[in-house]
Amino acid sequence: MKIIILGAGQVGRSVAYNLTNESNDVTVVDTDHIVLQELNDRLDIQTIVGNATHPDVLIQAGVDDADMLVAVTSSDEANMVACQVAYTLFHTPTKIARVRSIEYLRYPELFSNDALPVDVLISPEQLVTEYIQRLIEHPGALQVLDFAGGRVRLVGVRAFFGSPLVGKELSAIPEHMPGVETRVAAIFRRGKSIIPTGNTVIEADDEIFLIAGKEYIQAIIQELRPINAPVKRIMLAGGGSIGKRLAIALESKYRIKVIEFDQDRAQELAKSLHNTVVLNGNAADEELLQEENIEEADLYISVTNDDEANILSSMLAKRMGAKRVMSLINRPAYVDLIQGGEDIDIAISPHMATIGSLLAHVRLGDVVMAHSLRRGAAEAIEAVAHGDPTSSKVVGRTINEIKLPKGTTIGAIVRDDEVVIPHKEVVIQSEDHVILFLVDKRRIPDVEKLFQVGLAFI
Repeated sequence: MKIIILGAGQVGRSVAYNLTNESNDVTVVDTDHIVLQELNDRLDIQTIVGNATHPDVLIQAGVDDADMLVAVTSSDEANMVACQVAYTLFHTPTKIARVRSIEYLRYPELFSNDALPVDVLISPEQLVTEYIQRLIEHPGALQVLDFAGGRVRLVGVRAFFGSPLVGKELSAIPEHMPGVETRVAAIFRRGKSIIPTGNTVIEADDEIFLIAGKEYIQAIIQELRPINAPVKRIMLAGGGSIGKRLAIALESKYRIKVIEFDQDRAQELAKSLHNTVVLNGNAADEELLQEENIEEADLYISVTNDDEANILSSMLAKRMGAKRVMSLINRPAYVDLIQGGEDIDIAISPHMATIGSLLAHVRLGDVVMAHSLRRGAAEAIEAVAHGDPTSSKVVGRTINEIKLPKGTTIGAIVRDDEVVIPHKEVVIQSEDHVILFLVDKRRIPDVEKLFQVGLAFI
């Protein structure tokens, strides 16, 4: 595909990196020539210095015959105007815009061909909020991702020494957990991927990705790590866009405290929230945390717009007694550095959540969901099978007959409202939602080709 990315910030650079690795023709537009030069040095892409909303700049970037425009600049208004220009002057087929402001998002009628022609809206704050909610729902999980409208979940868990499934072969899971339908999609051991087989033995510290129906996830987690008490008390550091969304989403179910440094913002939050304690202060203030009984917090979540502040306050909260801590971190290098350490339980990467939504719209075939896993090292895809045995490479064939690329496994199939954990003799039917796990992202084009319908399908 020929794709134009507007904005070379964290998200724009990450999208460019992902798409270039998958043999797309990528052009990045930004006003910062230094950032673009760094991208040019690392990736085989074209870069254009200029204002992303100007038609002449878009022409220079090749918008005339582009398949897709991805507008992820730091300005909502610039992203929306760029989509308008691409639609009006160049009839660009697919236009994706990142829009952060809830003041725009609460009016969905704005985003149509009759108004602002945006085909796909991406709201990082909302994506992160939903992601954190899933993590809260499943204490102990490193990553929780939804497929097939939430009927299937893929969960990443670090196995703890002494847990019931540690030391057992994967083939023993059905006997150990009768009635629980699950499949291990991948195992990462000491940073390297292992393609799971029935004889694979689960070891302590393995990072295990399992797929199961939503109702089974918590039971599976508890077999791999110590049982976490249900979350009741949550302390949020930061009352910005994400912090406010989280508090609104959680305050009816949990006891919430929000620490906000800016006094005006704290007063605004206090008026907006109905069942939340809002504190005006510094989240890294040891005396404040002690006064607010941080040792009684089941979960501490730092979501300010400062990575260093999030990391330091989370480490302090953990050392002062918070049972678990999560930290919002924008810089990928920081995420890799602290993920799974002793001081911070989970590092949340906003741009990885955003990329997961974007990837679903740049895949060939009928791909309805795509998630980056392990900080982008692997990927899970939900693809819909179409056609019949004469036009499709998967429909009418058993799992064993499908020539899956190396490092690719089928974790689950959703057929109507039924979740099927597949074995080798399961036959793929038309309209099945097939969830695949890839440990080698270079194989993505091969997987996409499997789900493309041939010319014989009418």
